[in-house]
Amino acid sequence: MTSLIGEFDCKVDAKGRFMFPIDLRKQLEALFEKGFVINRNLHQKCLVLYPITEWEKLNKKLSKLNRLIKANDVFVRKFTGGATNVEADSAGRLLLPKSLTDYATITSDLKVLGSNNVIELWDKKAYEEFLTQDINIEKLAEDVLGGLNFNDSDDE
Repeated sequence: MTSLIGEFDCKVDAKGRFMFPIDLRKQLEALFEKGFVINRNLHQKCLVLYPITEWEKLNKKLSKLNRLIKANDVFVRKFTGGATNVEADSAGRLLLPKSLTDYATITSDLKVLGSNNVIELWDKKAYEEFLTQDINIEKLAEDVLGGLNFNDSDDE
């Protein structure tokens, strides 16, 4: 799968649907028709839209966790608890589950972000607030990427 990129402003209608951005749809190609799983983000008050193939990869890893270990059991339950299958209608709209939009405080203005192998859905105001947080991006980049070898061609 290609790396999904782009930032799009969308509107959520009274029924909780939004028109999926055409540019993201083109990036997904045939995966768009297979559907998605939508769920809460672990770290932010936003939602994550997993192309079904990405969700299946993640779920395969989760299924290997020993559920007799309490931490594993609680994590899987908390993580997958809100997961919902969603498919686009004939007009290219996705219906957002009310329980998830309530969690992410998504009302009518939606920010849709291509974020590598997933798509993030944010309330537009919440996303703007996130962007203005005082985060030292240089330090964060060093902490997250500092140990990676960018000259390694085996990553492909």
